[in-house]
Amino acid sequence: MGNNEYKAMKNFLFYVFKILVLTFVLMFIMDKVYSYAFRQSNKRSKISFIYNSPPINYDVVILGSSRANNHFVTKMFTDKGLKTFNFGMQGSKLFESDLVLKLLLEKKNKIKNVIVDVDVTLKSENKSDGTFLKFLPYFNESYVIREHFKELDDFNSFYYIPFYRYLRFDSKIGFREMLFSVLNKKSNEIDNGGYGPLPENNGNLNTEVLDFQPHRNRYYEEIKKICKVNNINLIAIMTPMCEKAIVNNYFKKVNQLYPEIYNYENIVAEDKYFSSCGHMNDMGAKVFTAKILNDFFSYECN
Repeated sequence: MGNNEYKAMKNFLFYVFKILVLTFVLMFIMDKVYSYAFRQSNKRSKISFIYNSPPINYDVVILGSSRANNHFVTKMFTDKGLKTFNFGMQGSKLFESDLVLKLLLEKKNKIKNVIVDVDVTLKSENKSDGTFLKFLPYFNESYVIREHFKELDDFNSFYYIPFYRYLRFDSKIGFREMLFSVLNKKSNEIDNGGYGPLPENNGNLNTEVLDFQPHRNRYYEEIKKICKVNNINLIAIMTPMCEKAIVNNYFKKVNQLYPEIYNYENIVAEDKYFSSCGHMNDMGAKVFTAKILNDFFSYECN
């Protein structure tokens, strides 16, 4: 290689290096801008509500999947004088429920009672591909989120590559969601104290088959340990299914693994109380919530 060719190659490599450095700097700046924007609103999601709100003294915190979100009527708790929020989220699993509890405590909230829906979520320890994204804007600032995500395949990319998570999941936490956070635009996720009422069914409920096995779950185990350490009363519950559900003794198998989980599988069963076979409508949720209040909180409500 001649001297001129060597200089040309050296200049080219230096140019590429400058481009890479500039790109990294711009990504670092954009990461800071987006993360700052997501910290400006507590109205976009239940996770933003936790992260961007001042500490709250809760009498009752509700955790779980849609079977918590749609089944526990927050207002019925608050009408009894119990400061309550329903942090159940559509599609979430015990991976996310565990992290919600950790994040609530990291943000200095005080909690007397935790109700957690533990039934069909015992089939795996996987994360929810949709729900876990709600935590990512706070990844750099929150120790508990980083620790919880350590075993994820993308952890190193989240940790070492600025702005990667926003590019990777642009449709969920990209520019549009960032802008709505800056504008403090409210979503319906935190309406009704986090409770998501469902409509009546159309008279034709499809059968739901629980053709999987429950397994011991480390995230439920963590929830139990966290509650014990923080002197929180834990109420683990299996919520109702419709009469057409083919459960294959699933709920009994859950109780063989975890006898402490309360089985409310058949407390509400008539079709009129369900929106789908696995989810009660608003009327059914109110019947169910009244039962929970009577069974666990009557002493506090008198």
